Amino acid sequence: MALFRLMGIDFGDVRIGIALSDPLQIIAQPYKVIPNNEDTFSEISRIIKNEEVEKIILGLPQNLSGEDTKKTLEVREFFEILKSKIQIPIIFWDERYTSVEANEELKQMGYTIAESRKVIDKVAASIILKSYMEEQE
Repeated sequence: MALFRLMGIDFGDVRIGIALSDPLQIIAQPYKVIPNNEDTFSEISRIIKNEEVEKIILGLPQNLSGEDTKKTLEVREFFEILKSKIQIPIIFWDERYTSVEANEELKQMGYTIAESRKVIDKVAASIILKSYMEEQE
């Protein structure tokens, strides 16, 4: 039985969505949105330490046929830098459709478009993490 948290990451040029699992890895919850800037990696490291995260699930955006896009290459570059700064495993996970799914979820919860913009990234991260966890069962 796992007793450590997983972290889901939805990478964006401006913002990065973070989601965390519970220690039993049953529930994936939106955690926070952090700016994509010079403090990004230290903030991720801080969360890993404070929340006892032992694995990262990083959303990998590809086009509908599964091929790399410009955004895919940016995520791979982010992965390389992150890998050099932390000591835990990082796993790529297909994130096709997560933004659409996150938007739909927020719409059903009654969020306006303006309100959604503030939380969409962490909701998308939680969908990536949830998808990964469901595949592990």
